Amino acid sequence: MTDHSLLQTVFGRLTWEAFPIHEPILLTTFIVVVLLGLGLVGAVTRYRLWGYLWSEWFTSVDHKKIGIMYMILGIIMLLRGFADALMMRLQQAIAFGDNPGYLPAHHFDQIFTAHGTIMIFFVAIPLVVGLVNYVMPLQIGARDVAFPFLNNLSFWLTVSGALLVMTSLFVGEFARTGWLSYAPLSGLAYSPDTGVDYYLWSLQIAGLGTTLSAINMVATIIKMRAPGMTMMKMPVFCWTALCSNVLAIAIFPALTAAFFLMILDRYAGTNFFTNDLGGAPMMYWNMVWIWGHPEVYVLVLPAFGIFSEITSTFTGKRLFGYSSMVYATVVITILSYLVWLHHFFTMGAGPSVNSFFGIATMVIAIPTGAKIFNWLFTMYRGDIRFELPMMWVVAFMLTFTVGGMTGVLLAIPPADFVLHNSLFLVAHFHNVIIGGVVFGLFAGMVYWFPKAFGFKLDPFWGKVAFWGWVIGYWIAWTPIYVVGLMGTTRRVNHFDDPTLQPWFVVAAIGAVIILIGILGFVMSIVMGFVKRRELADTTGDPWNGRTLEWSTTSPPPAYNFAFTPVVHDLDAWYDMKSRGYDRPADGYRPIHMPRNTGAGVILAGLALVFGFGMVWYMWWLAAVSFAGLVAVAIGHTFNMNRDYFIPADEVARTEGKSLPLAAGA
Repeated sequence: MTDHSLLQTVFGRLTWEAFPIHEPILLTTFIVVVLLGLGLVGAVTRYRLWGYLWSEWFTSVDHKKIGIMYMILGIIMLLRGFADALMMRLQQAIAFGDNPGYLPAHHFDQIFTAHGTIMIFFVAIPLVVGLVNYVMPLQIGARDVAFPFLNNLSFWLTVSGALLVMTSLFVGEFARTGWLSYAPLSGLAYSPDTGVDYYLWSLQIAGLGTTLSAINMVATIIKMRAPGMTMMKMPVFCWTALCSNVLAIAIFPALTAAFFLMILDRYAGTNFFTNDLGGAPMMYWNMVWIWGHPEVYVLVLPAFGIFSEITSTFTGKRLFGYSSMVYATVVITILSYLVWLHHFFTMGAGPSVNSFFGIATMVIAIPTGAKIFNWLFTMYRGDIRFELPMMWVVAFMLTFTVGGMTGVLLAIPPADFVLHNSLFLVAHFHNVIIGGVVFGLFAGMVYWFPKAFGFKLDPFWGKVAFWGWVIGYWIAWTPIYVVGLMGTTRRVNHFDDPTLQPWFVVAAIGAVIILIGILGFVMSIVMGFVKRRELADTTGDPWNGRTLEWSTTSPPPAYNFAFTPVVHDLDAWYDMKSRGYDRPADGYRPIHMPRNTGAGVILAGLALVFGFGMVWYMWWLAAVSFAGLVAVAIGHTFNMNRDYFIPADEVARTEGKSLPLAAGA
């Protein structure tokens, strides 16, 4: 065997050329990331935190800790994804006429693809799953989720997918095919490099984690509600979490199948999505968008639930039209599966098909509009407290409504034919995602932060974050609506018409203002920690809440509730307070709990190695890691030491510390 063939056997197609040592932007980024990473590792080592992190966090099956880790992942990836957005905004603000800008098309397309991929799969999804993970079991009176180990595994698979995407920044390159990696552009004929492979394997790994998490959440809501909590006594957030996760279970297999067939095209020479030999690229678009549009509702339905909880709490009233809110959520869930083709009215399916999907898209606006009126009627004649979570709700209603109206406009096929390939569509998408999902996530994190950590976020920096996002959004995206109506094409890194430049400069200024909002949120966490004694929540109920999560301490104990709550009415905690509820002071019993395990971390680490091996054609590495996956999975089935009991005296001590605080409140 020659030296070349030996190297190829060991390293596949990984060569020195794969490392971007001649790209100044990437090299600088790599150096900064390495320095930050070394600093973090050094700090953890210096303070001897590795054992604590492994035993209390990385291997934890506690839904609360897993929810917090999901949100930490989402915030970290938000910083990466928004860095891509700033780079694109700067490029588009200066690349006019003879000025090519600072990003070549090859690099711009990678950033463009990475931005969308990261923001949806590794920011929005982890933040939504994290909030559902943390809050939902507390709201239904459960001690944990239905499958605690599966919860840990789901999180670490998502982390593995994120790490594989981040690896592409420094080893090889990422896809240049758009955030859904359209066929036939993503086929081997047009994208022979590693970019699409990084995309496919990272999302297959992370998508498996999301699917398993959705199954877990649905099982938890169906089987683990507190006694007396019928389906129509569940908090609206739990309803939206249920519908969101049912939808995720239905749609993620379609995305997984599409990616698997694309993997076969790229690795086995099949022709599912090629231009020739019987391939059907439009089938890829159908399979991806039958996931893609319901995914918008997978993200926005829990945000609707967050707004419902906050509106009810900060108006001091039961949510107006609870039943209609539940029915609207279910109708949206069903209809969201019947609108995917509006993403390609222009493909030539014909007037009958386009009419059906156009009408279905308009109809889905009706239950969404009903929710807006429910929130408004809840606020009507309520004793509204305009604290930070409620400010996010009002900003959402103003911003999201505009996005909804532009969505109905785009649902009209003739209008869509004109606007489909313009920046108007991009502005609409960001309108509903930022105005709906992002505003909802920030509202939820501000609202439930004191429950998770025992102190509120710093209010000044919280308002900086709020106004940065709200003002920044309108300045960043209103000009894009305008140039889109003028016919400016999307997915372009250079423009010939200099009269468009002022609009893009204004959009870039808006992006910088949003950056101030992001940094303001980070500072609100930092300053909240610094002033944690001043901002402490000693009652467990800092907002005078109405649902069960506020009935326990902040942060809750590992077992959530010393006694399983018994529910008699909607808004269970408000009902308990109005009846003069007192915390039990004795009669505690041992509590059965799941035990931590490192199997999830190990399986996800092996999945990461497997994905890397497949990307670079290092077949031996892929084979060894896959064998390791099978061996660890089988080995875990023989681990019978999966649970333990918290002794009654330990429960009594824990509850004894919180009783005086509750009495004082």
